[in-house]
Amino acid sequence: MNEPVDETSPDAPAEPADPGPAPPPAPVTPPRQGVGTGARLAVVGVALLGVLVLLATVTLLPRVADRLRPEPPNLDAVEVFEDVPTTHTEEAVDYPTEPPVGGRHAGEWLDCGAYDEQVPAENLVHDLEHGTVVIAHDPDLDADEVALLEEQLPQNGILTPWAGLDAPVVVVVWGRRLALTGADDPRLALFIAELGNGETAPEPRASCAGGIEPPRDPGLTQV
Repeated sequence: MNEPVDETSPDAPAEPADPGPAPPPAPVTPPRQGVGTGARLAVVGVALLGVLVLLATVTLLPRVADRLRPEPPNLDAVEVFEDVPTTHTEEAVDYPTEPPVGGRHAGEWLDCGAYDEQVPAENLVHDLEHGTVVIAHDPDLDADEVALLEEQLPQNGILTPWAGLDAPVVVVVWGRRLALTGADDPRLALFIAELGNGETAPEPRASCAGGIEPPRDPGLTQV
């Protein structure tokens, strides 16, 4: 007769261990799909847009730079006066411009150079007849600017303060007048180069050399 087995006995057969919950299934990576037609068209469109932007930059940038570049100085603003009288007079003359650009004038001309006080207009016009360059400046112009004007004064030239100007500096030769923004206006040198050799003067081979010293009173004219 078989003996009952004591389950607590060390000789009793062991039950299998509990394996626990089953591990989750490994994730399945979906197969890669090729780039669609829409995506390829988008890439091509972006590339074309970049090319167009590059071409526009290369084409338009020089034009923009040209427009922003300051124009070289020119003499387009020069006022021209034709048929200016050349006769001598012993009377005071009412000239239409400040300073005058020509007209009836005194028989004596002024010596070349820079003056601290306004010179008589009638004598000054005789200098213009000789091809002299006259640079007139506002009496209140800064001393440094006056010194700069004197540096640019040609040998056949007169520098003088002048009341009633419509600009800080005005340069004139016979029949020509140009208002300037100041002593550093680049058009001054251009004006002298183009018109400072008596090109418009009735007596271009004469000069201001040998002229008189002006009277101290600007309202007094020596004839």
